[in-house]
Amino acid sequence: MDFTLSPEQKAVQEKARRLAQEVKEDAARLDRQGRFPQGILELWAKEGLFGLALPRDYGGGGCDYVTYVLAQMELAQACPSSALILHVNHSNFGLAVNRFGTEDQKRRFLPQVAQGEVFACFALTEPEAGSDPARLKTSARAEGAGWVLSGHKNFVTSGNLARFALVAALTDPNLRSKGISAFIIDLAQTPEVTWGPPEAKLGLRGAESVSLYFDEARLPADSLLGDLNQGLKVMLAALDGARVGSAAIAVGIGRAALAESLAYGRRREQFGQAIAQFQATQWKLADMACDLEAAALLTFKAAWLKDQNLPYSTAAAMAKKFATDTAMHAALEGVQILGGYGYLQDYPMERYFRDAKAGQIYEGTNEIMRLIIARELLKGGGG
Repeated sequence: MDFTLSPEQKAVQEKARRLAQEVKEDAARLDRQGRFPQGILELWAKEGLFGLALPRDYGGGGCDYVTYVLAQMELAQACPSSALILHVNHSNFGLAVNRFGTEDQKRRFLPQVAQGEVFACFALTEPEAGSDPARLKTSARAEGAGWVLSGHKNFVTSGNLARFALVAALTDPNLRSKGISAFIIDLAQTPEVTWGPPEAKLGLRGAESVSLYFDEARLPADSLLGDLNQGLKVMLAALDGARVGSAAIAVGIGRAALAESLAYGRRREQFGQAIAQFQATQWKLADMACDLEAAALLTFKAAWLKDQNLPYSTAAAMAKKFATDTAMHAALEGVQILGGYGYLQDYPMERYFRDAKAGQIYEGTNEIMRLIIARELLKGGGG
């Protein structure tokens, strides 16, 4: 098994590392102020990071998904909020449109998204339908030459800033989850859409989340993405790819927590020596490093399987579950290593702690990841 990166992969990794370092201080300041990281996103878009694994024919970089994962592991160390916004554009929306869209849909929606000229969002979750899509209430009915959409989506990252949205809605309520369809919506051309205020969140403060309300929103006939009543397949396929990217973001956050723990441990002295010389601290650091390496390898495996067009849903669930749990544990141990300083906003560790927690929840909670993994085991698969 060859772990050597190609020259192209190395070049993207190094570029992402450099761009992450350039914005690190700004990212910390913007998080404290609760401001949207517009400048960071514009820089990353200018440098071609928004569409890395999307086809060149539609404005993307034409790279493989392993390359995208490598980039996210670097970007998330500096600004997890910006990394998530980029990720929603690229993976939740972009990958779905690229896989299921018609040629016309790809040419209409992908170039601006892949180049970071507009933001996109992914709207599946509802107040009473999170992990259970059978409880979905947003509905769409055929009328005239198009569709009429009504309902309420929440926790929509970039929903108040997005030009395009990928929305799941019931088109045959009698079929429950098997009667869901996916729609691409140009929000700027849909006056019946309204937005709730940005939600006050524990972490990822720069990646604003809102509710979207559709009040008899009129959509053209070609808004349907994929086949009628096959929307759950579309959304879940998008989430499979996105979970690999989310795992990469988590690895980045965990690596940032480890780097801060190491730096602090080397300079902080107690009882006549740096605290990094105490075994208790060293064991924490060693465990963090081992688990982060394992998380990265699981993530690379899932990305590689995706690139090879092999089944990777279980591998994606494993990577997402393990990497986000590892990031959370690394941040927790990092706070402990810094002691009281880890609890202060003057130090970055508390931000890593807040941002890491979200990864265990979004794009399917880690409890759901365990169910996906266990289901495959019970079927006789090994992941």
